[in-house]
Amino acid sequence: MTQRLLMAVLLTAAALPASAQEATSQPSLSADQTNAFNAAINDFMAAQKAQQAGDNAGALSGYERALPAIRKVVEVQPDNLANVKFLANVLYVTAIAKASTQSFDAAVPLLEESLPQWRKIVAQEGSDVQSQTVFTNILTQMGNAKLGKQDKAGALPLYAEAIRLARQTLAEKPDNASKNLLLGALIGASQAGDDPAIKSEVAAMSKAMIANGSVDAANKPSAQVLAGAGR
Repeated sequence: MTQRLLMAVLLTAAALPASAQEATSQPSLSADQTNAFNAAINDFMAAQKAQQAGDNAGALSGYERALPAIRKVVEVQPDNLANVKFLANVLYVTAIAKASTQSFDAAVPLLEESLPQWRKIVAQEGSDVQSQTVFTNILTQMGNAKLGKQDKAGALPLYAEAIRLARQTLAEKPDNASKNLLLGALIGASQAGDDPAIKSEVAAMSKAMIANGSVDAANKPSAQVLAGAGR
């Protein structure tokens, strides 16, 4: 299974919400909820420093301390996009830390929990390539997880959503990273389903990207097989 999650760029401090109460149109938080959320931000920042230093175990501990308070704030204020984005990113980096210290399977529940948050972010932010890229990676990895358990019916909708977003990203940012984003989703879909159009597209794309050297290390093994099958 492709472990593309481990290649992700960590959330920057600029993405932190300024305050749990910054959206005045949202339901109010109690003083305890506000204090817990502010403490969670501190735990998150400390965990980021640990992860950037290679201390994934320390990072995981900090993220797991932060998550309950962040979840509660989003439960109370589900339309506060800044906090929704914060929760989605914390779930994502916690999953990366779990995959690094335990296994990818241990990260799957966190990624699954993050899906509704990412859908809300992408729907409201439109053409934010960074969010689209992270969400597409998650969808592809969730599809891979289901495919690894032979749940092709469960994997296909995830790959289809990933392909749609990857095509948007490629149109907005036509570089090698975006091409590999789409290729990864197409590879999964070709393995989970029998759509001849997908199989033809992924074979042609694999052949072209291998020929020009743009295929990345994560996609290369499958792309080599598919390029050969497309001859």
